[in-house]
Formats: sequence, C-alpha cells, structure tokens
Amino acid sequence: MTDNQRDVLSACFSLAIILFALFVTQRFLLPLLWAAILCIATWPLYRRVLAALGGQREILAAALVTVLGAIVFMTPLVFGVTQAAHQAPALAQLVANANTEGLAAPAWLARIPFAGHEILEWWNATLGQPHGLAHLLQDSSVGHMQSASEVLKRVGSNVMHRLVDVVFAFVCLFFFYKDGAALQRQTDAIGSHLIGAQRWTLYSLKVPVAVRATVNGLVLVGLAEGVLLGIGYEIAGVPSAVLWAAATGVLAIIPFGAPLAFGAVAAFLLYQGNPAAAIAIAVWGAVVLFIADHFVRPQMIGSATQLPFLAVLLGILGGVETLGLIGLFVGPVVMTLFVTLWHEERRFRGARPATNKA
Repeated sequence: MTDNQRDVLSACFSLAIILFALFVTQRFLLPLLWAAILCIATWPLYRRVLAALGGQREILAAALVTVLGAIVFMTPLVFGVTQAAHQAPALAQLVANANTEGLAAPAWLARIPFAGHEILEWWNATLGQPHGLAHLLQDSSVGHMQSASEVLKRVGSNVMHRLVDVVFAFVCLFFFYKDGAALQRQTDAIGSHLIGAQRWTLYSLKVPVAVRATVNGLVLVGLAEGVLLGIGYEIAGVPSAVLWAAATGVLAIIPFGAPLAFGAVAAFLLYQGNPAAAIAIAVWGAVVLFIADHFVRPQMIGSATQLPFLAVLLGILGGVETLGLIGLFVGPVVMTLFVTLWHEERRFRGARPATNKA
C-alpha cells in the first residue's frame, strides 16, 4: 500500500468517526450550539470572574458564571411563563370558541369608508362561520381544537421539550467554561495544522467578535424594543401588557419580527373599538422599529464585524430561514468569515506578481 492510499484511508476513517459521532449526538447538537454561542458571548465575563478568584478556581468561576447566566435567562422566562399561565386558559378558550362557533364581526367594520361593506361580508363569510379561523390559517390542527385543555396540552408538551434543551445547554455551558482554555488550545492546534497558523489566527479571531456583536445587536436591542413598546401598551390600556411586552421583546430579536407583536396588539385594540389607541401603538411601534433596525443594530453589528449592512441583513435573515432561531447568530458569523475570505483573496491577488506574456 502506497503512502497516498494510506493517507486516503486515514482521512476516510477520521471522517467516518466524525460523522458517526454527529449521528449519535444529533439530538443534543442544538443545545450544544446554544451553549457554545453563550460561552463565546460571555467569555470575557468568565475571565474577569476567574481573575477575581485568583485565576486558579476554574470550577468555581464556571459555576458562578453559569448560575448567573441561568438567573438572567430564566428570570424573565419564568415571569413570562407565569403570566402566560394566568392568561392561557382564557386565551385558549377564546381561540377554541372562535374556531368552533365563529367570531362575530365588530360593528365599526361597516363604517369604514369605501370598503367597509365588502370587508364586513368577507368577515361574515370566513371568520364568522364555524371553523372559519381554521380555514383562514390553513392549518388543519386548528380545526381539531375543540377545548382549551387540548390547546394547553399541546403548549405544555412543547414547553417541557424546550425546557429540557435549556437545562442541557446550561450544563454544557458549565463545562465549556471549565475546559474552555484547553478546548481553545486544541482547536487552535488542529486549525493551524489544517489551514496554517496565519490563516487560522485571522479567521478564529473573527468568530468571537461576530458572535458578541450579534448577541448585543439582536438580543439587547430586541429587549429594549420590548420595554419601549411595553410602555406604550401600558399607556394604551392593553390587557396583559407585560405579557405582550415580553412577546414583543422575543420577536424583536428577529429583524422585522416586532411588527407581528405590535401589529397584533393594534388589531386587538381596533377589534375592541379603540381605533385611536390602535393607531398610536402602530405609529409608536413603527418609530421604534425604524430606529432600531436602521440605525442601532447596523451600528452595533456592522461596526464591530466590519460588515456592510446588506451582509448583516442577509446573514441574519438567511440564517433564520435555513437554521431557525439559532441561525440568528450563526448567519452573521458565516457572513463575517465569507467577507474575510473575500478580502483575503483580494489581497492575495493584489500581492501576486504579474506574469509577462510572450
């Protein structure tokens, strides 16, 4: 057997081990990826805590930062779930009744200029009919919701599934903190061996910056949008304003996701016969969204990663489309590496000496 054949067999053997390991652990890949993102985003905090403890107590520092992260993450989550639990039975029963019995049209629809009569007829022909809501949403599962208990059972099952993932992610986060330095050394050694030390250093330094900038630009700005819009909900007298604000903050993490929340609030106020409050919420939401998505987020993400706004937007939206929520953070990292490769290739071509043609 030649050396080339032996190298090919060795590469195939290594690839088979990697693929089999991914196959065995596929159920936990998503929590592992979330833990890695949280570890990268909060690694400077862990280093500060470790330094404050004398630089020798890795387990204690990892435990403290993990518990702190769990408290910061779980406190608003538990509060939101508690608020939702109080409102869920009534909301589920309202949805079930609207689906099985039909939803009566508000009286003000007929007073809309020009198209009021047509809108009223459409409402009565769709939402006003039994199971009209199910046909409108094009979701057969809605049509089978006959009681609030079935709705709560579905939601509760999904919540428990996600809760297991969250707990496992924080367990992995602890070990990432504790063994992070060794894992980084091993990763650097492998990367340097595969693509060269200079190239690996260039790309490896881009990833933490991109992750931290994306976390700050998406999560912090989204939560700020939720707070600002929540204040507007409270002033407008929206029922369960805190719960709506929490939902807005979560959706606002996704660019252009906040309109789903404040648009639903405005529609609810309009349905209740309060058009002035509905218009005020829509306008206030549009102003907050415009400032956040056109000025704050591009500045926080683009300036740190040196990405143009279009690349940031494509990375975020494309990541969500292909990978789901985790793509919010993976997408900008991929675009950062792509732009780094683009500039590296341009520098390489510029530095390469021109060849003389005969």
